[in-house]
Amino acid sequence: MTLSSDTVRIFVPIDAAALSVGAEAVARNIAREAQARGLAVEIVRNGSRGMLWLEPLVEVETPAGRIAYGPVAGKDVAGLFDAGFQSGGSHALRLGLTEELDWMKRQQRLTFERIGVTDPLSLADYRAHGGVAGLEKALALSADDVVEAVRASGLRGRGGAGFPTGIKWKTVQNARAEQKYIVCNADEGDSGTFADRMLIEGDPFLLIEGMTIAAIAVGATRGYIYLRSEYPHAFKTLQRAILKAQGAGIIGDSVLGSHHAFHLEVRLGAGAYICGEETSLLESLEGKRALVRAKPPIPALQGLFGKPTIVNNVLSFAAVPWILDHGAQAYADYGLGRSRGTLPVQLGGNVKRGGLIELAFGISLREIIEDMGGGTLSGRPIRAVQVGGPLGAYLTAAQLDVAMDYEALAAMRAMLGHGGIVVFDDSVDMAKQARFAFAFCAKESCGKCTPCRIGATRGVEVMDRIIAGTERPKNIAVLRDLSKLMTDASLCAMGGLTPMPVLSALNHFPEDFDRPALPMAAE
Repeated sequence: MTLSSDTVRIFVPIDAAALSVGAEAVARNIAREAQARGLAVEIVRNGSRGMLWLEPLVEVETPAGRIAYGPVAGKDVAGLFDAGFQSGGSHALRLGLTEELDWMKRQQRLTFERIGVTDPLSLADYRAHGGVAGLEKALALSADDVVEAVRASGLRGRGGAGFPTGIKWKTVQNARAEQKYIVCNADEGDSGTFADRMLIEGDPFLLIEGMTIAAIAVGATRGYIYLRSEYPHAFKTLQRAILKAQGAGIIGDSVLGSHHAFHLEVRLGAGAYICGEETSLLESLEGKRALVRAKPPIPALQGLFGKPTIVNNVLSFAAVPWILDHGAQAYADYGLGRSRGTLPVQLGGNVKRGGLIELAFGISLREIIEDMGGGTLSGRPIRAVQVGGPLGAYLTAAQLDVAMDYEALAAMRAMLGHGGIVVFDDSVDMAKQARFAFAFCAKESCGKCTPCRIGATRGVEVMDRIIAGTERPKNIAVLRDLSKLMTDASLCAMGGLTPMPVLSALNHFPEDFDRPALPMAAE
């Protein structure tokens, strides 16, 4: 498309979060209003910048930079044109230069540097903003050098386990097999997490590039993206991006004209939380019931269809192109201790400004919630914060100065997980939250091992007795004993981590386990 010099570029997000609050109507109204006024505009459907309380966030390209307006509703569009927003005019919804907004200025965006900036499905846009550079550099290196770069960067699994990515890749590289696989775990099921979805919808070529680099490094020729079934927009975006990447020779029989072949497919998940566990995911990919496998053997040696397989999260693969392009040390220069690079934090729950924040490891939980999140939406005091999904620990308001760091949180009997943060004010009942953890596990367990399958069910029953005031001291003793059993004997982290939110609620908020009994609400 050839644009005249007076054509105005207007950006309206196509991210699912923006669509859920009317972005499609905003884009339509902008097109209609511009046509009615005889104005030449190009509407670019970009990803979300991550400031979800401002969605739909509309940006206008001006000589001074992109000016943000938001949140924009369809009914606001005519007034925006009346105010001359197509040239950055003043309006009540005008926020100023997007890059100068405090939310953006405080971040260190490496993985998310393009998201919200580019058209997610434009390869030309992707290349113009540094895309494919990492893959090109990987092709110029030996496989050993690629794996070493990932190892030296300090990149760890961003899906929650925090296992060193380079060690996993080296294991697969050293394995001898006629076929190896690259599998991306995009079954993002943790409460309060949405970074995988945002990246797939906002910069899908980045994930494709990262997986292709992994394939080159370990000698794999096939890859699969196992995508959460509740992500229809991400699914369509990935399908289109893969076709475009194939057409451009980025993947296929010859990666960028090299002797490397890499074929990539996206598969929708089975709709169960347990499919986020890597071996359960592999079982599902093979067309079986998603039951957790006993380990050993590990997937790196016997994974998909019994072949050596890299299983990494979306954010792990997406970090790799930046590392190959800028160097391992440049990535390792961010963060602290054994937590290197950046972490995409997802802030939600009872908070004024929720969204996606990418920061170097080491920032405190308090800075994220109070400074960037603005505290609670209700205006009431923060009472509890859950970090790491539904199986993560509950922290108190007094513990918020902990650094966002794998080891610092582990020292507090908590976990970083996928970087999801859910905030609760002082109206929360922590005994009911503990019950929820057991109920969630009982519903989502694959059922293979008794400690998880039966333990979670018994946990719900014990919590019901405690909440009802029945022999509380005895039942709290049973609760602790049951939690130890599940932690020590469960086959995977589903049952093994369920006691983490339960015990943190009990230890940090004991008063909620000794309240006057109330009638139990029906589920």
